[in-house]
This record gives sequence, structure tokens and C-alpha cells, in this order.
Amino acid sequence: MSEIVAYAIPIFTLLLCAEFAWGWHVRRNNYRLGDTLSSLSQGLLSQLVGLCTQFLTIGIYTLVQSRIALVHADAFWGSWAGIVLATIAYDFLDYWLHRAGHRSALFWAAHVVHHQSDRFNLSTALRQPSTGVFLGWIFYLPMAVAGVPPVVFVGVGLIDLLYQFWIHTELVGRLGWFDRVFASPSNHRVHHGINDRYLDRNYGGILILWDRLFGTFEPEVETPVFGVRGGLATFDPIGANLSYYATMADLCRRAVDWRTSSGCGSRRRAGFRPT
Repeated sequence: MSEIVAYAIPIFTLLLCAEFAWGWHVRRNNYRLGDTLSSLSQGLLSQLVGLCTQFLTIGIYTLVQSRIALVHADAFWGSWAGIVLATIAYDFLDYWLHRAGHRSALFWAAHVVHHQSDRFNLSTALRQPSTGVFLGWIFYLPMAVAGVPPVVFVGVGLIDLLYQFWIHTELVGRLGWFDRVFASPSNHRVHHGINDRYLDRNYGGILILWDRLFGTFEPEVETPVFGVRGGLATFDPIGANLSYYATMADLCRRAVDWRTSSGCGSRRRAGFRPT
């Protein structure tokens, strides 16, 4: 997967430059040098960590698939029908991982990195956490139990990841019927907004249907304000990745009993100060 992402970097770079140029042309430039460099450095750090931890995500998945799979049907999963079904299954499980990333303090501590920028552009898509790999793989094990081969799992995971690149932009407006079925720039702007009505909404990676089905959908009806409540005072990628873990440690230190130490990871309730 990391090799394919490396091949995609020139395309990402070209699209970043195109978005910046068009935004400048229409006087809607939303790039800031320090923020963009921070997003890119966090994406690079995430890829480096991913290279070192592939045994965790792919290794454990392969072990479960080979030992516990209910059925082995590699020929089916390698067909177009199997790939489409596996992509839908991956996107469904990714919805629940993403939702946990906002509802659980432990998962939010990793996922918050992706939301720290107060700008919303294609570089934000590359702003990926480095610590999510240590627990996120758990959510995808049902695919291993169902017998989806590791190569198909990796492939559809890459499809899901690459799709989400283009929806991080303010320069694409509402898209009619497309917004009702798929994750889109409009839907994803809502997800990154810290407006009260937008908090913890629109988790879908490819399909927004999951949000409609499970009651987490919110349409874009007001201009989103991006970032996290309380902001982030550093562009340092390591500091950004560790920032909420430090907040969690402080919350636990000040907790009076175990009930108040098990806080939620939601941006509404996770200890972030209102902007």
C-alpha cells in the first residue's frame, strides 16, 4: 500500500498546486504555508510509521484470515463482484472506526490529528495520524473472518483512502443527488466543522448512506468553521500527534473517580475549549 501511495504523490502534488492556483485566481485562497507544511509532514510521518507497523495491520489480518475464516473463496473475492462487495464492507467498517474516533477518548487521541488544521484543503487529506495504526486494525477483522484475502483487503483499503483525498476542498460546491449517496466535499466539510450542529457528523468515507442509516448525517446549511475547539499551538508533527494524549493524562490526573476519568472523545465533550 505504501508503494502505491508513493506513486500517487506526484498526482497529489499536482492537484494541490491546481487547487492553490484556482483558489488564488478566484480570490478564495485558503492555504497557509505553516499549516500546509505541518499537514504534509504529518502525512510523511504517518507513512513512515505505517512502513514499520505493517506486521500489525496486515500480519494479524493474514493470521486471522488463514486460521479463522469461515469460508475461503479467493476466486470470488478476486472478481469484480467480490471487489465491489469488499469495498462496501471496508467502507462500512471504516464508518464505525471513524465514529469511534470521535466518540472514544482513546481513539480520538489518534484521530484528532486529522482535524487540527483550521484550513480545509487537499493538504488536509494528507494530514494523517501516526498512532491510529495500533488499534484501528481491530475494526477490520470481520473481513478476515469472512475470508476476504489480504491482497483484496489491502486493495480496497487503498481505494477507500484514495477516494477521500478529493473530498477535502472548499472549491467544490453542492453536487445534488451525489451528496445524498456518497461522501462529497460538501458532506465532508460538515464533518470537519466545529459548528455546534456539525460536531460528530458525516463519518462516511465513500458512502454517506451509512450516516443516513445510523442517524449521523447533517447537510451543509451554514459555513463551517474548521479545526478543533481550543486550537493547536504548534506545527510540530510529533507534538500534534501527542497533544491529546497529554490532555487525556491531565484529565485522568484531575479525575475524582473512575467514572469521571472515562471521558468521551467527542469534540463537543473532550475537554477542548470553545473557540
